[in-house]
Amino acid sequence: MSAEAGPASGGADERVRRVRLPADRRTPAAARALVRTMLLEARLPELLNEALLLTTELTTNAVEHARTELDIEVDTDRNGLTVTVTDFASGPVDELIVGVRNTTSDITEVAARGRGLLLVDHFSSRWGTTYLPTGKGVWFRLDRPGPGGSARPSAGPLRVAEPEGNGDGTPSAAAMSELMQLTPDSYADEPLPEFATGLLTRVAEMVGAAGGTVRLDRGDGLGTQVFARYGRPAREGNELLRVPLAVHRPYSGELELDAAPSAYARPLAVLAAERLSLHLENDRLRRADVRRSTWLTFLAEASELLAQSLDVELTMALIPQLVVPRLGQWCAVHTTDEWGRLRLAASSHADEAMLPQLHRILQETGQDSIQSRLREASRNAAQMPLGGPMEGFAVPLIARGQRLGTLAVGRHQRHRHDPDEVSVLEDVARRAALAIENARIHAERRRVAQTLQQSLLPPVLPVVEGIGFAAEYVPTGDDAEVGGDFYDVLPLPDGRWLVVVGDVSGKGVQAAAVTGLVRDVIRVLVGDGKPLPEVLGRLNETLVERGGGRYCTLALAAVAPGDGDQLDVSLHLAGHDRPVLLHGGGGATFVGAGGTALGLLDTITTPTAELTLKPGDALIFYTDGVTERRRGRELFGTDRLRESAAPLAGYSADVVAARLRAATIAFSVEPPRDDIAILVLRNDTP
Repeated sequence: MSAEAGPASGGADERVRRVRLPADRRTPAAARALVRTMLLEARLPELLNEALLLTTELTTNAVEHARTELDIEVDTDRNGLTVTVTDFASGPVDELIVGVRNTTSDITEVAARGRGLLLVDHFSSRWGTTYLPTGKGVWFRLDRPGPGGSARPSAGPLRVAEPEGNGDGTPSAAAMSELMQLTPDSYADEPLPEFATGLLTRVAEMVGAAGGTVRLDRGDGLGTQVFARYGRPAREGNELLRVPLAVHRPYSGELELDAAPSAYARPLAVLAAERLSLHLENDRLRRADVRRSTWLTFLAEASELLAQSLDVELTMALIPQLVVPRLGQWCAVHTTDEWGRLRLAASSHADEAMLPQLHRILQETGQDSIQSRLREASRNAAQMPLGGPMEGFAVPLIARGQRLGTLAVGRHQRHRHDPDEVSVLEDVARRAALAIENARIHAERRRVAQTLQQSLLPPVLPVVEGIGFAAEYVPTGDDAEVGGDFYDVLPLPDGRWLVVVGDVSGKGVQAAAVTGLVRDVIRVLVGDGKPLPEVLGRLNETLVERGGGRYCTLALAAVAPGDGDQLDVSLHLAGHDRPVLLHGGGGATFVGAGGTALGLLDTITTPTAELTLKPGDALIFYTDGVTERRRGRELFGTDRLRESAAPLAGYSADVVAARLRAATIAFSVEPPRDDIAILVLRNDTP
């Protein structure tokens, strides 16, 4: 009989070690470590494989069934090894007693009796049970083969029909633990397919399946794909074991084994599917995070591109280029006019050859046409699906409560828009609508600024016999801003001509208002025949009272024919840069004396300089937009202006003004930061 009351020790050279281990999944590993140490100390390496196998079986079953602490006792001598596993669960001893000793070497012939003791019955030299008031235990003895040891069954090749099963046909904890130990390679580029293949192969071998397949649909429009495969394809008519993968949308899939759905195979297949599902779910979350990050990057780049354009037509042309082909097969932007009618503003198609057909379909009218769906989307301010032949959907373009039009997007031929893509398109529509509205506002501001700027400058300069007038004006780089630079040429009551060049501090509407005030006051006062010094004094009082803290530099020059062919010029400077006198015979000098800018102090000084222009001489007025033009840290400056003017002696006023303008602009590649105004007065007497 193999059932004995207690283990028999070997006597000489006996070593005994006892440990108490918790009811934990790591207990079998700790027990194996103890047994391995004892066998190596006793110089019994030939018993190692069987001892570790039986120790694992007993401790695993004890942990799973007793669920109490375990006492492990290992007793070695020169002839063999005895291991006793004792738990502290109450129960009848007859549950653990076995029958007649098995003598066959084929495990498939072992009678199914006891719980988890089939391997013990087969491999041990003898085994038995112990029963104590505190619990019960199972022991086995392995003797060294040959002289001094007992003969024991061969441990040769085994043919396993239902490996590592419990007595009720379900898989043991050891079998389940083996599946739990498989993990993906964290250093591989694509670890999941290799992990799925290894897991599928192992579970198929454990249940004796002829083949198996893992199918997965990632919801990326490619449909269900074979993720892993083992063995041969299932034969038609075979009963298959199928377990769905526990993954969230858009993922879906199943594990399929070419095996009968038995009580042993199904738990192992379910465990394998759960293990794979856990890693696939992590993969889904990782991919979703990467996808979300990609969409956020796309939206940020789209916003930056849309924000860079302040031109309405360019902005609308840019929108379809952003959408196609990343978010759709085609895209069309329609804008709404003041009557609520839709007009195609821009479109794009992944296949340019399809654009004429797209335009023709977009122009069709009727109850079920795309036009009617677009009008409905604009009227209801809601997303609308579009039917064939250009299937897709339309979203309204709304910014600051204004309905600007619609954005229509067609789906790809083999892929429907998923919820993330729909959300991104709606976000693109919101950003595009805001960009269009901003471009329209900027265009209106630019139109207002240009109109206001033109009103501050004379439409044309007068044509006077013997006197040449020419002017050049370059607004600041921001054409939506109104500058404070201005010029004018007025007739005086005494027959002279008055040249006015000024610069009001600041930019914008406030600066334009002060500029208009200065021009109007000058025109009124000189029209009444007031002397120029008095005009400057009255203008200073006006700016101090009504200038809003802004000041103005001004240059006034009264021009009249003098003796012979000369021109007499009376020059008054109120804080303005001195003009350049370009001599007809060559050379250029600065003339005049600086005075006090207007609007800063209650009293001002404006020295008068009397000049004479000979035939061919020219007087060049300018604003600080010329001298303060920057190239890095370098300024254009007054000296460079004089050097640029000197070679222009003998040229007409128009040529001089144009050449100086070109020299100023060419000094730097940057757009002007300030207005540039140049006015040339020349003695054109032959």
